[in-house]
Amino acid sequence: MSANPGGKKRRSVQVRRIRFGEREFVTEGIHKEVFHDLFHHFMTIGWPRLFATFAAFFLAFDTIFGFLYYLVPGCIANVNPPGFAGVFFFSVETLATVGYGDMHPQTLYGHGVAMAEIFVGLMSLALITGLMFARFSRPRARFTFTKNIVVRPLDGRTTLMIRAANLRQNVVQDASARLYMLRDEVTQEGFRIRRVIDLPLIRAQHPMFVLGWTLTHAIDESSPLHGETAESLRKSNPTFVLSMSGSDQSTGQTLTARAEYSDRDIRWNATFRDIFSEAPDGTLHIDYTKFHEVDLLPDAESELIPKGP
Repeated sequence: MSANPGGKKRRSVQVRRIRFGEREFVTEGIHKEVFHDLFHHFMTIGWPRLFATFAAFFLAFDTIFGFLYYLVPGCIANVNPPGFAGVFFFSVETLATVGYGDMHPQTLYGHGVAMAEIFVGLMSLALITGLMFARFSRPRARFTFTKNIVVRPLDGRTTLMIRAANLRQNVVQDASARLYMLRDEVTQEGFRIRRVIDLPLIRAQHPMFVLGWTLTHAIDESSPLHGETAESLRKSNPTFVLSMSGSDQSTGQTLTARAEYSDRDIRWNATFRDIFSEAPDGTLHIDYTKFHEVDLLPDAESELIPKGP
C-alpha cells in the first residue's frame, strides 16, 4: 500500500483542458471547487445549463418539502389529487409563493414546514434575481477584428496592421488598445521560457471609436519583429494578442475585447481591402462584407517586406 502522510483522504487529480488561441494546455493538480466559487460558476456557464440547474434545484426542493408534507397525513387541507402528487403540487405553489388558496396548512406541523419552504423560496428568488441581473447587466463589447494580420509598407516603413470595428456603431469613448506577442525563447543559460513582448502601436488611443480603427505597429529597428520572416517567426511559435477597452457612452460601462492570432494568420505583402466608397452626393459608404478580405500587393510595392512561404 502506498503511504499517505497525515492520513488524509487523497482526492483524485482533475485534468482540465484549456485553449489559449490555437494552443491547448492540459492542467493537473488544481481541484475545481464549484461550491466555493458558485457566483463565478454561474456567471460563466452557458444559458441552457444555467436554466437546467435552476430547474433541478426547484424540483429538488419541491420534492423534499413535498415528502415532508407526505410524512404527516392531514397536515395539508384539501389535498388534490390525493397522495404524494397533491402535496407535491402544494409544495410547488408554496416554494413559488403563489398560494392559490384551495390547499393550505391546517396543523402546526404543516404551518412549520410551509414557513421553512417559504423562507427557502424567498431566498432562492432573491439569489436567482441577483444572478440574472448580474448576467444581463454585464458589459459586453461588440468589437470585431479581422481574421488576419497583414504586413505591408506604410509611410516608408514595414508595418503590421490589424483592423477593428464597432458593430454597435455607438460612441466608445477613450478607446485604447495594446498589442502583445508571446513566443518561445531560450535564455543564455539554456532555460526555455514563454516570453511576453510588447509591440507598441503607432496610435494606441482613439477618442471616439464608432465605426472602424486600423491598428498599426511599425517594424523598424526598435521593433521586436525587426528582421523577422515567416520562417523565423514559425520557429518561435508566436501568439499575437490584441486587447482593447473603452467606455460605452450609452451606459458608462467599461468594455473590453480581445483577439488572438498565430503566425499562420499573418499575410505578408498584403493589404486589407478598402471598405470605403463615396457616392456622387459625397456620402461615404462602408461595406463591412469586405471587412476581412485581404489582397496581395504587387511585388513592386512590397520590397520592404520579407517574403513568406
